[in-house]
Amino acid sequence: MTTPSHSRLNRKDLWTGCLCALSCESIFGLSYIFTKSATANASGLSLLGWRFLIAFLCMTLLTGSKVIPLPIRGKNLRPLLRVAFLSPVIYFTCETLGIRQTTASESGVFLACIPVASLLASTLILKEKPSKAQTAGILITLGGVLMTVFAAGASSRFSATGYLFLLGAVLSYALYCVFVEKAGDYTGIEITYCMLAAGALVFCTLALLEAVIHCNLA
Repeated sequence: MTTPSHSRLNRKDLWTGCLCALSCESIFGLSYIFTKSATANASGLSLLGWRFLIAFLCMTLLTGSKVIPLPIRGKNLRPLLRVAFLSPVIYFTCETLGIRQTTASESGVFLACIPVASLLASTLILKEKPSKAQTAGILITLGGVLMTVFAAGASSRFSATGYLFLLGAVLSYALYCVFVEKAGDYTGIEITYCMLAAGALVFCTLALLEAVIHCNLA
């Protein structure tokens, strides 16, 4: 039998989780606009390099000061590296380059398909049958994005390269969701830290190489 205090705790956790999810998705959605604006003044690789380096340093500070526990020593890192390769390495590369070469409305439509692609990937690879509520929620979200984009007046560039990058972003994130599910032995903190470390290493290295090639190290 559920006690009143346990019931209140569950409701509190539910509301906290809903608010965190809403905040996360709001920031995630606004990041498309910020990325579009930032790539007009900086290269995509340098933007990604700074983005992940700062995040990695902040999280390293938190884990080093024991504010956030990181019990990752002694564990097999291969599943985490697979996750990190899909996102952030592939996903953010494709997303940033795709957003740079398309309009905000075009990229918004493509990236709104991520939940649908993730659902299909989970169904095909993990053999997880989605519930009716999940399917309805994803379709409503996708429909809302499409209505918002077209109601505001969609513009397009018809960039085949940009579309391919955005398609790569959708597919890589869908596979990332699948492999995160498979990495159930790791905590969210461990997965996040590995992703930030991979992103900082790969994107900073590529940004430095880009700067050397274009003689723009200053």
